[in-house]
Amino acid sequence: MHSKPRLLIFDVNETLLDLKPMKVAINNALANELAFDNWFSSLLHYSLVESISGKYQDFGKVGAATLKMTAEKFEKQISESKIKDVLSLIKKLPPHPDVVQGLTILKNSGVKMVALTNGTMEVVKAQMAFAEIDHFFDELFSVENVKQYKPHPLTYTHVVKEMKASPIYSMLIAAHGWDIAGAQRAGLMTAFVSRPGKFPYPLAEEADITGSNILSIAKSLV
Repeated sequence: MHSKPRLLIFDVNETLLDLKPMKVAINNALANELAFDNWFSSLLHYSLVESISGKYQDFGKVGAATLKMTAEKFEKQISESKIKDVLSLIKKLPPHPDVVQGLTILKNSGVKMVALTNGTMEVVKAQMAFAEIDHFFDELFSVENVKQYKPHPLTYTHVVKEMKASPIYSMLIAAHGWDIAGAQRAGLMTAFVSRPGKFPYPLAEEADITGSNILSIAKSLV
């Protein structure tokens, strides 16, 4: 890390918020312990299809479509109302236990903090309010502003530009190897949150900071 970042850009789902309520609901709905992991991988896969093919659909629509595909894969029936109920849980996720303390340390240090999500602005506002962490952030950003999904470089550089910052003094903090790789290739510093089951992408450069949670990342930055 060549210098301390002046702008911290946080990924939301899994980095800050715990997806366990959705995992339980999807696994129960499809009666398979692998259902959620399959669905989430498909969600990311087909969001990239939307980016690459130049036809943007919002994350909620992609989520519903890929949940139908996942149900077919496991030979289960899932109604439209059940899909809506399950996916609505995205707005009611708790923060990981380390998040509030870590964000408090960073907020008190005076650094600017924003969140960037593949979800819609409506969803991220609801998420942050429910988790009671919205007051930590100077701004919230959705990829819908650029109609591209992370890890497209525009998703990161748009945030940097809007915050009147420089990529070399901006840092993405995320629990996803693909997100870290995307931010690096857009010229940002990175911090990888190695939550259980999350691993860095071997073909990307090593993150500037690696920590087991947001609290450990915060302690490394102040």
